[in-house]
Amino acid sequence: MKRMMLSLAIAMGLSACSKAPSELQGMQLTEANTDFAAHWVREDLLLISPAETASQFNLLVSKNAQLDEGLAPEQSYTLTSVQMPEEVAQAFPHMAGFTALKVDGIGDIKQALKSQLAVSQINQSGDVEKVSYVQSARVLDALFTSGTNDADEVMDYGAVVNGDKTSFALWAPTAKLVTVNLFDADKQPIGTHLMTEDKNGVWRIEVSDAPIGTFYKYALSVYHPRTQKVEKLEVTDPYSMSLARNSLYSQVVDLSHPDTQPEGWGEHAPEHLSYPESLILYETHIRDFSASEKNLSNPDYRGRYLAFTDTQSDGMKHLKALKEAGLNTVHLLPTYDISTVNEDPNQVIFPEDSLEKMCGLVPDLEQCKGDVDLSQSLHTLLKSYDSQSNKAEALLEVIRPYDPFNWGYDPYHYTVPEGSYALNPDGVSRLVEFRQMVQSLHSMGFRVIMDVVYNHTFASGLDEKSVLDKVVPNYYHRLNPLTGVVEKSTCCENSATENRMMAKLMIDSLVVWARDYMIDGFRFDLMGHQPKAEMLEAREAVRAVDPDTYFYGEGWNFGEVANNAQFVQAAQIPLAGTEIGTFTDRLRDAVRGGSSFVSGNDLRFGQGLGSGLITQPNDLQSAEKSEAQLQEYYLSADQVRVGLAGNLANFPLIDATGDAVKGSDIDYGGAPSGYALDPADTINYVSKHDNQTLWDNNQYRTSHEATSDQRVRMHNLALAYPLMAQGIPFLHMGGELLRSKSFLRDSYDYGDWFNAVDFSKQTNNYNVGLPPAVKDEANWAIIKDLIAKNEGRDMVTPAQIEFASKVFMDFIAIRSGSKLFSLPTEADVIERVKFHNTGKNQRVGLIVMSISDGEGTKDLDPNVEEMVVIFNSDLNNHKFAYEGAENFALHPRQAAGADYITAAAKANKDGFSVPGLSAVVFVR
Repeated sequence: MKRMMLSLAIAMGLSACSKAPSELQGMQLTEANTDFAAHWVREDLLLISPAETASQFNLLVSKNAQLDEGLAPEQSYTLTSVQMPEEVAQAFPHMAGFTALKVDGIGDIKQALKSQLAVSQINQSGDVEKVSYVQSARVLDALFTSGTNDADEVMDYGAVVNGDKTSFALWAPTAKLVTVNLFDADKQPIGTHLMTEDKNGVWRIEVSDAPIGTFYKYALSVYHPRTQKVEKLEVTDPYSMSLARNSLYSQVVDLSHPDTQPEGWGEHAPEHLSYPESLILYETHIRDFSASEKNLSNPDYRGRYLAFTDTQSDGMKHLKALKEAGLNTVHLLPTYDISTVNEDPNQVIFPEDSLEKMCGLVPDLEQCKGDVDLSQSLHTLLKSYDSQSNKAEALLEVIRPYDPFNWGYDPYHYTVPEGSYALNPDGVSRLVEFRQMVQSLHSMGFRVIMDVVYNHTFASGLDEKSVLDKVVPNYYHRLNPLTGVVEKSTCCENSATENRMMAKLMIDSLVVWARDYMIDGFRFDLMGHQPKAEMLEAREAVRAVDPDTYFYGEGWNFGEVANNAQFVQAAQIPLAGTEIGTFTDRLRDAVRGGSSFVSGNDLRFGQGLGSGLITQPNDLQSAEKSEAQLQEYYLSADQVRVGLAGNLANFPLIDATGDAVKGSDIDYGGAPSGYALDPADTINYVSKHDNQTLWDNNQYRTSHEATSDQRVRMHNLALAYPLMAQGIPFLHMGGELLRSKSFLRDSYDYGDWFNAVDFSKQTNNYNVGLPPAVKDEANWAIIKDLIAKNEGRDMVTPAQIEFASKVFMDFIAIRSGSKLFSLPTEADVIERVKFHNTGKNQRVGLIVMSISDGEGTKDLDPNVEEMVVIFNSDLNNHKFAYEGAENFALHPRQAAGADYITAAAKANKDGFSVPGLSAVVFVR
């Protein structure tokens, strides 16, 4: 390591504070001898990961950010080693092994935090071993949010209209100067106002020249650790409530003003939620819902909010039919302001656009050269390609930056509706159109859930689309404790909701969506990257404006926060008993089989209960039912049973060895299968936007010999598991239509071609071209092979799509028709739900579940004493002996339903007779 000589005064620590002498000049800082391993956690304490030979530490304060230029800091302070306080070690467990240093004699700490800060680590020879730049997020919290009437209790951040005046408030405690710049409707400057900082680090001003509709930006002078310089930055408002097109300017708006609301907005109300287990969630992407729609009254609605108001479209008619069957909740993939779709339609290539437009935007394309019919549409060109070639994906990969599609997990501004879904993205029109969509869904009887992403941002630093990190640099993001680099385990720039003002931003944003946009609940992306305490606090804040709200999300346990490394996570096991739902991968994997993240033969090898495990082995599995296959089946069946029982940790059952165990005793890759303590803790699913669709997953794994009808029945049976399970079912839009993405594993940014949904039920979008090489090239060979060997048995007709849709609606009607499928407590599930055909001698292919409403239990369904649900994943009919079976009858919905094979199921004194590849419900 290159050593650097510091002045003797600092090396010896002659004073707590001294003016740095001229000998410091010439100090050379390089990546080899610097890090960001110093953490100022409270006014009097700093934690550091020390160099091996460091024996003395000095805090260097450079007001003009001159350390890395070889210039002396204005001040230095001797830091004294002290014992790590127990409460600090508990608060920051990932730094419990750091060295604690006492901070003393600084004076105005708030002013010091506006400077470049570093700690010099000095050895006994007086040489600097390392310089550690200071991470200051925790001391900012201590200074500005730990008392009463602090920054986290301010309720008027952003632009707030007060009669004929507008106030602006921005929390920017490390900024040296802040102004608000005003712009007219044409984005021409009309004024600049210098803001004043208060004791809470909030910069404020009230003006009379910024009425509703005025656009604005903040300008800051602030030290930024990313560049090690004092930067002059212009940025939109983290508390933006309205935006210009492409989010270039924030806009002054009053969300209670009639101009922001559709007619009747204030009078309408969503359906009341009696208890969360009654929810049936239908995951919808706004663009997917209507991008392929052929029956819109206005073609401009395609892919936009207003498509949900066009009641005569195929999509809306389908939604209405689902509602009549009993579906009650529409989950919208992210609809806040996202970063990656251009809101100027002239700069976007839509499927219906001509090649002339495409070639004007991307002129170097091969498709733009030679004798080409430029009048044809992009969609027509894609349809002309061989479905077994990669021509479609190759073209779409190049024009991907210009397409109108993204899932939306790339937040830009958290509390403004996305503009690309609006006919007019500039200003309040997007707010009105979003509300029209919500109002229309409410009028149909649906509750509306919004997908939110507070665990990361799209950008940080000085990036064009960075917002938070320009306002308070290195605060809103989770930094590596040693390098200071923004963690990216989520995918992007991880946010730090453990920091108080990031948590406040999340909570304030959620309250706006619930109160002002009537959003009925929230699904949290990668929720396990956020603290449990903040999630519980957020729910209480939302409940104050909407008592019916429901929270759920991805409780995956991974990344730098895994296993509660930095805080108690909002992950699957820690959230047990809170009624904040987490997606369960247990039932999902047992039904789907294997993993979604392997490729090639590894992907095909892993069959599940829904794709032929044991009952119809594929070419990579043994037809002789090997011991390994049987053990995989038995474990999967037990995992499914636990899933059907709401994933409850304490649910009693007999496992495959014949032992009496609990749900938590059933293994799932070293973790417990059952982890929930309340049915509302669990979200059951077999397909969602992530990974291959259920149809594509099954085609990867199903035997080549399976007929087309068998494949449809396997698909329907797989969907029955979450729909007949305790807990809350989660359904992927189009899954009931055998939806395919042509094997694409991750379609987040791959346009309408692969993400198409046809609500006219003419096609399921299967085999429309090899999936993008970036995601699935390793699977191309197996895709070509299985399509060839399937010999068309994986292709479906409109009649089969219609059949699947009707069977799906039968399942929804059965579930929604009885409270026995949505038991509200752990005690209810344990008391009423039982499994039969368990233990060592269980019959392969059958899972048999009974749900009691008889003697000794509170009557939940006056029409039912008991239900028996039998899942037969075998190809053949099976009889199952059951005492008193002659008192049961096939559920009326199935007896008169779409599936004539299931309608032939029988109950008599000998037991139940159940057709192959069926989920059958008997009622007593």
